[in-house]
Amino acid sequence: MATSPPFASSLLQATAEGLRMQAPFSDMAEADLAWLVERLTLAYFPQHASVLEAGGSPPDALCIVKQGVIEGEAPGREGTRLLQLTSGEMFPLGALLSGRAVANRYLAATDTFCYRLAAADFHALLGRSRAFGDFCTRRIASLLEQSQRVVQSDYALAQDDENRFTRPVRSLIRRTPLAVGPDTLLAEALAAMNEARVGSVVVRDAAAAPVGILTLKDVLKRVTLAGIPLSTPISAVMTPGPATLDGAAPVADALLLMAREGIHHVPLVEGGRLVGVVSEKDVFALRRLSMEGISGAIARAGDAASLPTLAQDIGALARNLLAQGMDSENLTAILSSLNDRLARRVIELESHAADLPDVEWCWLALGSEGRMEQTLATDQDNALIYRGATEEQRAALLAFAGRVNHRLAACGFPLCKGEVMASNPKWCQSLEAWRTTFANWIHRGDAPALLHASIFFDFRPLYGARALPDELRGWLNDSIRDNRLFLKRMAENALANRPPLGLMRDFVVATDGPQAHTLDLKINGITPFVDAARIFSLYAGVGETGTAARLRAAGRAWNLAPDEIEAWVAAFHFIQLLRLRHQHMAQAKGEPVGNRIDPEQLNALDRRILKEAFRQARKLQAVLSSYFEY
Repeated sequence: MATSPPFASSLLQATAEGLRMQAPFSDMAEADLAWLVERLTLAYFPQHASVLEAGGSPPDALCIVKQGVIEGEAPGREGTRLLQLTSGEMFPLGALLSGRAVANRYLAATDTFCYRLAAADFHALLGRSRAFGDFCTRRIASLLEQSQRVVQSDYALAQDDENRFTRPVRSLIRRTPLAVGPDTLLAEALAAMNEARVGSVVVRDAAAAPVGILTLKDVLKRVTLAGIPLSTPISAVMTPGPATLDGAAPVADALLLMAREGIHHVPLVEGGRLVGVVSEKDVFALRRLSMEGISGAIARAGDAASLPTLAQDIGALARNLLAQGMDSENLTAILSSLNDRLARRVIELESHAADLPDVEWCWLALGSEGRMEQTLATDQDNALIYRGATEEQRAALLAFAGRVNHRLAACGFPLCKGEVMASNPKWCQSLEAWRTTFANWIHRGDAPALLHASIFFDFRPLYGARALPDELRGWLNDSIRDNRLFLKRMAENALANRPPLGLMRDFVVATDGPQAHTLDLKINGITPFVDAARIFSLYAGVGETGTAARLRAAGRAWNLAPDEIEAWVAAFHFIQLLRLRHQHMAQAKGEPVGNRIDPEQLNALDRRILKEAFRQARKLQAVLSSYFEY
């Protein structure tokens, strides 16, 4: 039986092609898309015209923006824009899906054309097209899955390249190379190898060029079995003129050199100077990174000197998982969990080595670490709480905290520029003093107090007597829950940071200087979600510290729509994912790691999701505003 072509006219064909440039139409079967365009009508709205008013009967049609800009605002809050819709975007999905009245007022911000699909046809299409139905019911989650598929595809080649060992061999350098001069005595060289826990030492000349190498295997044969005294200069037993590689050479070249020369260590040079050493173990560790392996190695670490290498392994694992398309919620949880293990081991080793007073104490993680939302670029935010210590005992705790802070810095967690660390006497306090400090911030409610609250109220016990922070959390929740004035001040402060959505352009970006054309994903993107979730959790008396967990717990406490909560969570995690990807790319290029991106450098799908994520931030802020009447 002959079938008619899906598109009966060139006009319908052009309409379909225009829609197919956007999700979900890009994923719909051709027959379903043809069915849709045959039922569309076109409507024109001049600038400032009302397209849909809030309240009344359920909407009679789905609108798809063809050309122009539609803005949504809450009723009674004229001029406060909640969302902005452009070509290919649909509204009012929530009202159509639930059969309720429209919650927001929709206006034409410019002269605008919209396609209209009758409500009955909209519901028919939901049942007809799985791609359309999935998108409409899950929206940002569906877009996010599309983005993750693109990430997996984009990173597949890079991952294959890594498996084929085509990346620069310098990327395997884990530490500053252990190097000595030719006249160094064997006793000194071997002691240095033992302290650094490495399998080789490079002998270099005055110009820092490698002239020899000595490995542990060489020591057994050339020194121990040969009875060479340890007072002998290393030049007498080293392998002279070692085979070297340029740091820019691919990893595969290192493997070939090792196989050809029968060696296990290769010095790397750049400009004739020694820059590192890679071993056969380093090369094959590319395939052995795992959460279990790193966790086990951390637990077995006998001293803090071996932990910086494991910190690098954590970063490498995170980058590998990111390349595989892991979502940011799981990725940051894994990254934070491993960082927790590493920090606990540092604290444990230092506490065993120190003569600490016999008092209850607990190390607190603050900020992003307290929320378990660390990225690839995270400095230290920590504090210490204790009970019943004398001034002398407190001094011992401060000295111990200082050693821990510097050990963590050696592991790649920079010291906090604002000195929010347990080694700062201001942030090493008794339980009673912490209550007084928190009470002072709550009473004052000024800008410095609100800033401190945004860091310290995310505290989480990391190591030690958990009863202390548990008591403090209970006291804090009880103190704040009924303090509407302080919560309102927190809300006012949070609402001053609006998501960077523009009117004529998709995003508001910096206009001049080195940051021109960029926006800050942390300040402009993540912070609105983090701040709102913190306020909700304090108001609801929730003990969670993670942003997603706080939003979900508050949603349950106030019976908010689960779909609305999950849209906020998905938006938060997408922005976090963009941060991680941006930081990963910067690290791969050897560039400074930060949070600023140029949205024009994103692909069309990610730009659209970022725009939707910022809209969700605005919706969340609208709910926050309504709760605290700001």
